[in-house]
Amino acid sequence: MLIATYNVNSIRSRLPVVIDWLEKHSPAVFCLQETKVEDGKFPHEVFESLGYSVVFRGEKRYSGVATVSLKKPDFVSTGFDDDGPPDEDRLIRTDFGDLTVINVYVPQGQDVESHHFQYKLKWFKRLRSYLERHFSPTGLVAICGDLNVAREPIDVHDPKRLLGHVDFNPEVWAVYDLLLEWGLVDLFRKFHPGEKGQFTFFDYRVPHAVERGLGWRVDHILTTKLLAERATGCWIDLEPRLAKKPSDHTVLAAHFSLG
Repeated sequence: MLIATYNVNSIRSRLPVVIDWLEKHSPAVFCLQETKVEDGKFPHEVFESLGYSVVFRGEKRYSGVATVSLKKPDFVSTGFDDDGPPDEDRLIRTDFGDLTVINVYVPQGQDVESHHFQYKLKWFKRLRSYLERHFSPTGLVAICGDLNVAREPIDVHDPKRLLGHVDFNPEVWAVYDLLLEWGLVDLFRKFHPGEKGQFTFFDYRVPHAVERGLGWRVDHILTTKLLAERATGCWIDLEPRLAKKPSDHTVLAAHFSLG
C-alpha cells in the first residue's frame, strides 16, 4: 500500500502535476493540502473519472484539504470536535478498515509575535487531544500533511540563520513533540536517520532552490509504531517540484505491507 502527501498550493493550478503523479504511482491514499478552493468548485469529477474517491473541505484562496483514495473510506470526518474552531479545511479523517489516515494542514503561524503563531501552538495541542480522544497508540494511525515544522537542524538548509522562524522554533518543536510522545514515529527519519539535504519545501523566491538544496522538510508522515513496523520505505519525490508550474512543496510517500 502506497500512502503519499502533497501540499499542492492550489489544486486547480496543480491538477496536471497531481494527475501525473496518480497515474505514475497509483497511491492507495493521497493526502493533499492547501487546495485553495471552495467545495462547490473542487474538481472531484477529474479524480472520479480516474477511478478514485475523493473527500475535501476548502475555502476560496485559503487552506483546504482533500484525501484521494482508490477505495471509498468506511468513515469520514472533518475538523476538530472540541470547543475550539472546527477548522474543517485543515483536517480530514478517513478510515479504511483498521487503518486511519488523518490529513492535516497545520497553520503556518505567520510571525512569532502574532496571534497566528499562538494559534499554531494551540493547534498542535488540540491535535494531541484529538488523538487521545479517538485513537490508541497501539492501533494503525497515520498523520499525513504539511505540519509546518522542521524539527531538526538537518531539516533546514541553514539552521543557524533560520532558527526562530515560525517553522523552526523551539516553541513549535515542543508542541510537535507532543504528537511523538503520544506514540507516533517520524517515518521519513525511520528510514533516513541523520540524512542531510532531504527537503519537501523550496521557496519560490529563492532562485534554483531545488538545484542548490535550499529547502525545508516541513511535510511529514507520522505513524503509530505498529504501522511504522509495517512500513517498507519512505521517500521524497522531487519530480513534482521540478515539473512545469509546480507547487513550492513536493511529494512525500511511504510504502506499507498491509493486508
